[in-house]
Amino acid sequence: MPKAITAYVRLVDGVNRYVGLFAMYLVFAMMAILFYSSISKTFLLPANWTLEMAQFTMAAYYILGGGYSLQIDSHVRMDLAYSRWSPRTRAVVDSVTVTFLIFFLAVLLIGGISSTGYALRYGETSYSSWSPYMAPIKIIMCIGITLTLLQAIAAFFRNLAEAIGRPIP
Repeated sequence: MPKAITAYVRLVDGVNRYVGLFAMYLVFAMMAILFYSSISKTFLLPANWTLEMAQFTMAAYYILGGGYSLQIDSHVRMDLAYSRWSPRTRAVVDSVTVTFLIFFLAVLLIGGISSTGYALRYGETSYSSWSPYMAPIKIIMCIGITLTLLQAIAAFFRNLAEAIGRPIP
């Protein structure tokens, strides 16, 4: 594969590795928020922000971890015949199927950018009693979708290189 493609794959892998490892710790932040929610409902005045903040944290967790999940191949796969195929056949099939993922993520990103633009332009807030601004979580959503899209493109290049017999290390 050309050096530019190999450099792209390595760069995207590195960025998604660090973002994914950071995102793993968001589970602990969510647990702390839910723990505080339990304590405040039992002993203090209930906080109206905790449930929605936990939802935002969980959304950031799985959206930012998408690229890393794709990178380490931990996504769900129906393994009826896949495990019996040769590595080259798997790479060819993965090259075809990842193009559908790239299309889906591109459409999702277009919608996310549109929704983020709306939230920024009109100061969109949630309909809850806490009523936080929606722009921060929508920006995080667009970043996560972009990172997953870039990782899907890197996976396409990696699978293509494997299919032609020159795998990217």
